[in-house]
Amino acid sequence: MNVAFMPLRTMDLISLLLTLRPLTTDRAAQSLPTWWGRAAHALLLQAIGRDAPDLATALHQGSGPRPFTASTLMGRMAEGKLDSDGVYRLRFTGLTQPVSGALLAATAEGASLAAGARLELDYQPFRVETAHADGHVWTGQDSYTELAAASLAGDAPRRLDMLLVSPTSFRSAGRHVPLPLPELVFGSLLERWNAFSPVAFPSEAKRYAAECLGVARYRLRSRPVPVKGDAWRPGALGQITYVALTYDRYWMAVLQTLARFALYSGIGAGTASGQGQARLSGERAA
Repeated sequence: MNVAFMPLRTMDLISLLLTLRPLTTDRAAQSLPTWWGRAAHALLLQAIGRDAPDLATALHQGSGPRPFTASTLMGRMAEGKLDSDGVYRLRFTGLTQPVSGALLAATAEGASLAAGARLELDYQPFRVETAHADGHVWTGQDSYTELAAASLAGDAPRRLDMLLVSPTSFRSAGRHVPLPLPELVFGSLLERWNAFSPVAFPSEAKRYAAECLGVARYRLRSRPVPVKGDAWRPGALGQITYVALTYDRYWMAVLQTLARFALYSGIGAGTASGQGQARLSGERAA
């Protein structure tokens, strides 16, 4: 079985990908969640809490941008039921060294997210088949300084292709906006970057995105996500390409850094419970 690669030092940022196999598949479709994001959120806090209970409590009680993300359960569900032969995926990310270190420790041999471990999502048992922190386009380990240096030292692109794989929406002026407008996407990424990175970017990056980026092409669809109180919130999925209408090498390098950061931070609202899973399209496997 594969296990996560263990680095010599904990990085600021980590993206873990788990592959899971259901241990039972006899639950009726109506008893299974239509959205597994809240269950994944709870599992992440439980996994961190086994070795770092104070950190888990702080993450649960904290306000403001969350230093982690959790995906919904990804995989085929025929008529809403789990497939006994199916393999499912779950992704967790950390945006600070303490969170990233705790997540990585949870994949060590014998730990709660390690290959071979048994876990539950919404009382549904699964076995962890693999746990990866590298070798896949949806995994990675990085530091803020190295992530910024990789973009700022090179030639900045004129286009940025983004892939949104779970419903993405934004809170703006007291409303939920289910459209990935440039200023909302890069404003969300900038806020999260500056909340946790030792290398802050100027707030003018959001203004540059608003005034100097356009949408060159897109292929998007809408999908609703259940939220509290039996309500549903729509979000956008698909691909979108942003292009510099007024090109500036520095600002496009900043936006490229933020676009690469999306792999770890997610975009928009609800990233701690499955929404806003995104990455810069065309990037190499981390």
